[in-house]
Amino acid sequence: MSQISLPFDWPGQAGDGAFLVSEANRLAVAHLERWRDWPLSVSVLTGPPRSGRSTLARQFAAMSGGAVIDDAQGQDERALFNAWNDAQTRRHPLLMVGQAPPAHWTVALPDLRSRLAAVPHVAIAEPDEALARALICRALDIAGAAYAAGLPDWLLRRIERSYGAIESVTRLLDRAALSQGRKISASMAKDILQSAGYMPIVPPDPSTDQRE
Repeated sequence: MSQISLPFDWPGQAGDGAFLVSEANRLAVAHLERWRDWPLSVSVLTGPPRSGRSTLARQFAAMSGGAVIDDAQGQDERALFNAWNDAQTRRHPLLMVGQAPPAHWTVALPDLRSRLAAVPHVAIAEPDEALARALICRALDIAGAAYAAGLPDWLLRRIERSYGAIESVTRLLDRAALSQGRKISASMAKDILQSAGYMPIVPPDPSTDQRE
């Protein structure tokens, strides 16, 4: 896994780390870096919430001088159509950013719908194991509460592997640790997560239970 020098797109973390690149987002990053080779002047970037798609879009704008339309699927269709035509006329790169692939957008304007059907589309996937572990570690380190050495791996086996779940769980554990003045162990994490309604996705492994 590698990284590019960008703050990950989580509140409070700007400047605290680099954007981590793994198999989950490598193709999307490579596509934005090769913007000069795009067959059209327009591309679409999608990804799950908290995946860093807006961060990548900002970096794209900085390195290419191009334009970005975030949350594009919710924007005015005529404005999107005009932006598309402007990008093609001026040969000025345009990146549309959204959560769902363009095929899932509700588009009434026929000319825009046909253009979206032809646009290059790259997606950020939910984190693979390496990226999920790195994000857990970084979130815990940035939050500041002390935690047991085995906690990241313990969490990795038990929580949903998604950007949103990693953010929610690590914030929950950090708040609890700070309020209780305790180091986060696996046993403490288990109690907190069960109380909050998070259910393990695999059976607990007693051999990895890191005590305080």
